[in-house]
Amino acid sequence: MNGAVLLIPLILIRFGLLAILDRGAIKRAAHFPLFSGRKKVAYWIYQLSNAAIFIYLFFLRVETEPLWSMYAGLCVYTSGVALCTVAVFDFAKPSGNGINNRGIYRISRNPMYAAYFIFFSGCALLTRSLVLFGIVLIFQISTHWIIMAEERWCIETFGDEYRQYMNRVRRYL
Repeated sequence: MNGAVLLIPLILIRFGLLAILDRGAIKRAAHFPLFSGRKKVAYWIYQLSNAAIFIYLFFLRVETEPLWSMYAGLCVYTSGVALCTVAVFDFAKPSGNGINNRGIYRISRNPMYAAYFIFFSGCALLTRSLVLFGIVLIFQISTHWIIMAEERWCIETFGDEYRQYMNRVRRYL
């Protein structure tokens, strides 16, 4: 099976399910605050590594041997799909003040980003590609810089309410 098939659930969840739940949520999820300096570089590394993951999967095959490796990959991959689904459901319904702090967002401020990392790591395991895993690591490192910029924007937008949320809830899982 071609590795690109692994992308189907992510695309359906991230764009299809989110659009069904709330059209405005797609726009919110695609919003990146203005970047400058290193964060602008990180933004472009994020975008390019994301594109590289998608494109490279077209050149890979899902490996079914050894069986234990495939099952390990399926567990990680499925966990990423499940976490992404939960995060999308909760993201579509922010609290009245506009801050996503319900459901999984009570445990993590960035469950969608965490889900992407788990999901793409599962893809790397299923295709047994170290190159793909390297790209995923670059993606995740750049994601951290994106998150830092988003948190700065959230503090500017929501003020002390967001600072309190930051004090209660971890950045990742």
